[in-house]
Amino acid sequence: MESIEVTARFDKDGKVIPLYLVWHGHRYTIDNVGRQWQASDGLHILVMTPSGRMFELVFLSTENRWLLGRVEPDQMLA
Repeated sequence: MESIEVTARFDKDGKVIPLYLVWHGHRYTIDNVGRQWQASDGLHILVMTPSGRMFELVFLSTENRWLLGRVEPDQMLA
């Protein structure tokens, strides 16, 4: 897992809603937030960009830091 920059907001119930992420110098808009689950290594959140690329983000609340768990390629054809 690698550290990444994520812009997120927290709703009134404390749910984390990622808005943007920066990976390898490219800023990705997050179009869809999917499943979230808490694991021993942090809060995992599946997100998707408008082009269909899926990222698994991991939020380490104790360190206020984001990690990239995995990346799936673009799903839509150009």
